[in-house]
Formats: sequence, structure tokens, C-alpha cells
Amino acid sequence: MSTKNIRLEVMQAIEPKVAGYMDSFLIPIDEIWQPSDFLPDSRSENFFDAVEQIREESKELGYDFWVTLVADTITEEALPTYESWLMDVEGISQQDAPNSWSKWVRAWTAEENRHGDVLNKYLYLSGRVNMREVEISTQYLLNDGFDIGTDRDPYKNFVYTTFQELATNISHKRVGQMARKKGNVLLGKMCNIIAGDEMRHHLAYREFVKVIMEQDPTGMILAFADMMKRKIVMPAHFLRESGGSIGQAFENFSNCAQRLGVYTAQDYIEILKKLNEYWRIDHVRGLSDDAEKARDYLMKLPARLERISERMSFPRDHYQFKWVAANGML
Repeated sequence: MSTKNIRLEVMQAIEPKVAGYMDSFLIPIDEIWQPSDFLPDSRSENFFDAVEQIREESKELGYDFWVTLVADTITEEALPTYESWLMDVEGISQQDAPNSWSKWVRAWTAEENRHGDVLNKYLYLSGRVNMREVEISTQYLLNDGFDIGTDRDPYKNFVYTTFQELATNISHKRVGQMARKKGNVLLGKMCNIIAGDEMRHHLAYREFVKVIMEQDPTGMILAFADMMKRKIVMPAHFLRESGGSIGQAFENFSNCAQRLGVYTAQDYIEILKKLNEYWRIDHVRGLSDDAEKARDYLMKLPARLERISERMSFPRDHYQFKWVAANGML
């Protein structure tokens, strides 16, 4: 049987469990938070006072902070790209015979969609960024798409989403902590609750991989190793500004995030360690010779990346983004 057919069989075998995963890892629409729970009510007589408070509190946040928040927002706003990509994964059907996998993708998308909404509106009300430049970057990112090296392989896509959801959890959580330290309680709450969503989603995709590992250990170990050899690129790796080239803004944003300590090379290594441990790859049995070699690679990779990270350096100079003025003020 071909590798593709094995993957399809595994996806079909797991599909009846997906409804249960939705109950465990997603929150009913009528119960989950919405952006308006955190933003000023435009119907209220106190609306402009609330907006003024947002603008005042935002003055304490520095340049790297605003660059990171803008890039996080744009990443969330590019959600249509991620949904369309996942809907094309092998085993996920939304047309002739819609299945629970496609229902999961839609429900996951619906939860994620709120993140970009609330952050975008906050940026607009803060008065600290050039919203037109932000919107141009968002349109570019949607237009340029992305290539995360997963093709239509569900195994690789679930490894990617498991990793990426935890990375965004870390980023949003730390941005929220920094906002609160500067006295911005509202933004701190927003980022913290977004981080909570990302953690739930991470736990779900992590479970998908675990169950697949039980069904097809060789296939999943090979997929995991292949993704780590390619490196897990973030979904906004094609990020650019107006007049810029594809990916240029992402590289500069990554330097900002590293300087700020929001998401670092060490975080990447720690995520890999956690996945190796949770999926217990050192205990997986019944592997092919190639998968045994792949497992060995995965076990040794964290230490190798540690050595590489010790030699890494990042520019200390601030690249001037069009999104944010040099002093964080417009």
C-alpha cells in the first residue's frame, strides 16, 4: 500500500473521534469571548472616554513592542490562507462528503478569527500605528500566501500546527505580560485570553499527532523529522511592507521579537523538547529502519540546536518599519 493510501486510511480511522475533540478543545460559540467584550462599546456615552484611556495607556509601550504586536496582528489576520490550506489536506473533505475533519477546520478557524479582529481594532483605537501600512502588509500576506513545507500531508500539517500554536501561545502571553507591566491592563487581558485559545488549539493538534503515532508510528516519525529538518517556519514568513520584498519584514520582525524576548531561538528548542517528551518518541515501537534513524535525529536535535543558538547573534539596531514611528508615536 502506498504511503498516501496509508495516510488516508489513518485519517478515516480517526475521523469518528474528531467530534469528541471538538467538544474537548473548542468552546461553544455562545459561551466563548468576543472582541466586543474587551473593546469600548461604541453605543455608550462613555465611548470616547474609553478610547482616550486606551490612547493614554498605549503611550508607555516601546518601539519593539509595537512592531511585535503589529506583526502578531497581521499574522492572525491572514487566517483565510491557513483555512484554505488545511481544507486541501489529504483526508479533509468539505465538498462531496463533508467529514468531521472539515468541521474541525471551520470551527478552529471561527475561534482563531476573533484574534485578528480584536487586535486590529485595538491597534486602530490606540493611535500608535500607521493603519494603512498595516493593512497593506496584511493584504500582501494574504496575496503572497505561504509555503510551510507540508504539502497536502496531514501528518506534516498536524506537526506544523502543533508547533506553531504553542509558539503563538508563547508570543501572545509574553506580549500580554509586558503590556501589564507597563500598566496596560486591557491589552494584557486581551493577549492573555488569545494565548489561552492558542494553548487549547495546541493541545488538540498535539493529540491528533499522538493518535496518528499510535496508528502509523513509522509514517508519523518520518513526517516529524522531515518537518524539523526543514525548520518550522512561522505562517507570516512571507511578511512584507509596501515597496518591500517578500519576507523582508518578517526577518526584521523576528529580530525585534528576539530582542524583546517575546519569541526566541531558545523557545523553538524548548517546544521541540516538549513535543519529543509528550509524544514519547523514545518509546515508540515498530519503526522501520528509516524511522529509527529519524527518531535518533529528533532525539539529538535539541542539543544540536542549543549549540547553534549559542553562536547566533541578532542586530541591535532598530529597523525602521513603516507601521510604527521610531519613538512609538505618530
